[in-house]
Amino acid sequence: MTATNALHQDIPATGGESFDLQALTRALVESALNAIMDEQAGMACEGGANSRNGYRERGLVTPADKITLRIPKLRCGTYFPEGMLERHGRADKAVAAAVAEMYANGVSTRKVERIARRMGIDRLSSSQVSRICKRLDAEVAALRAREFDMAMPRLFLDVTYVKCRRVVGLSAIDAETYAGWLGFCRDLRMRGVGGVKCVTSDAHEGLRRTIAECFPGAAWQRRIAHLERNVCSMLPSKRQRKAAGKVMQAVLAQEDPAMVRAACHAAIDAISSFSQAAAGLLEDAECDALAYLAFPAEHRRRIRTNNVQERTSREIKRRTRAVQVFPSVESMIRLVGAVMAERLVLVAMESAGIAGKAA
Repeated sequence: MTATNALHQDIPATGGESFDLQALTRALVESALNAIMDEQAGMACEGGANSRNGYRERGLVTPADKITLRIPKLRCGTYFPEGMLERHGRADKAVAAAVAEMYANGVSTRKVERIARRMGIDRLSSSQVSRICKRLDAEVAALRAREFDMAMPRLFLDVTYVKCRRVVGLSAIDAETYAGWLGFCRDLRMRGVGGVKCVTSDAHEGLRRTIAECFPGAAWQRRIAHLERNVCSMLPSKRQRKAAGKVMQAVLAQEDPAMVRAACHAAIDAISSFSQAAAGLLEDAECDALAYLAFPAEHRRRIRTNNVQERTSREIKRRTRAVQVFPSVESMIRLVGAVMAERLVLVAMESAGIAGKAA
């Protein structure tokens, strides 16, 4: 049977009614692929060196629903349409790419399954979605192993917590400990992060100790937003917390270093009328909170505000909220890593003036 005849034979009859467009598309895709494989297998048997030995069927999920492929078998050796299919894949590349992109954008595997069903793909299980999403592992692994051959004067460190089931028998870090941060920062150093002049982070004691050990000579910039929350949390009334917040914001409104320090001293005096303990906290943190003043004026805002990091953490939270609890550490790293890889591209485009406000 010729390829043309096969196509005509498999097109669904209409009986005078309107075409079922999806069924027609499915039949055309299935017939075309089977015809191509028949032709390729026939060419492999030319000259009598080999002969055909029936078919083996294999299901494949495509944007036109699931189709059945009839892969020719040979008496000697094997035939596989390498350019058309992946050996262990059950979904075509377009479907796999769409599924992986939906997952990276925070759509849970069960929701992907429901979306696929609405598209007419009725046999795309959540386990298949999970296997397809493993395509992201290579991209995430490349991001985590990226080496740096450049000076990095300013480094921002933070942590965001995502619920994930732990695998019994494996150790996992579930708190901001000195040991956990030490391993993380040592890995950065091994991958070429050097020349750090300033590190912005929270006032976690284990993290501060790690920074001093792994980045000797670097200034430490305490995150001012967290300091403000810490100071306000020590005040008993809402009115006092609001007033203290305004006083501390007035410090950041100044640009001249001398004026910033003078405003900080005035803020300490004002807050002391509410709470000596809160004023003492701010006074003790003055040096670390104002470390950004030692750097060029055009860099100060980025050092003290940490807006890029906050946006990234919010995006991670948004996309992981749909999953709620990850089945494994690997699946959590896969999704969070995909988000970070996407943010890396957006930041690069923004820096190059390509993305504008899109990021």
